[in-house]
Amino acid sequence: MRLILVGPPGAGKGTQAIRLVEKYGIPQLSTGDMLRAAVAAQTPVGLKAKEVMDSGGLVSDEIVVGIIRDRIAEDDAKNGFILDGFPRTVAQAEALDEMLQAGSYKVDAVIELRVDQTKLVDRIVKRAEDAKAAGEPVRKDDDPIVFKQRLEAYNRDTAVVVPYYEKTGLLHVIDGMQSIEEVAASIDSVLQGLDERV
Repeated sequence: MRLILVGPPGAGKGTQAIRLVEKYGIPQLSTGDMLRAAVAAQTPVGLKAKEVMDSGGLVSDEIVVGIIRDRIAEDDAKNGFILDGFPRTVAQAEALDEMLQAGSYKVDAVIELRVDQTKLVDRIVKRAEDAKAAGEPVRKDDDPIVFKQRLEAYNRDTAVVVPYYEKTGLLHVIDGMQSIEEVAASIDSVLQGLDERV
């Protein structure tokens, strides 16, 4: 099972990914985590990424694709994986298709958690308030100003991959404004449909 989760920050991708990792026994691949791991391991691609990051630049598609290529070749990803935060551009989506085809694999489904973005900001504010009330630290990206900037970046940069996957017939849109349990049930229904087609 090779899945891509798409949706703006705060849509609940992380929550659903954790559940799917447990259910299917496949790793969740987050580009941020992979970049940090590649830098720490001082792989050739990691060293390139470190150079760019140290100079304050944005890591190029070529570097990000290289890190994904290395990671999906590892043993724990042989039976599948969940991609979160990648692809962020159409060029990355095309590169992913090419690298999977080279190994005779393909993306099984792209699940978009579609949300009402104005309500999403309210959701994040509430999450920050709940964390404070429980005496827990508030996530830096739950700051409303930071969150709005991340939302703008998503709409500007990443949302373009949605039409790309829509054309391929791989896109499944889920209402991300439902409860966590309802979103989970909707995703399971999509994936069950895939299993039945195999």
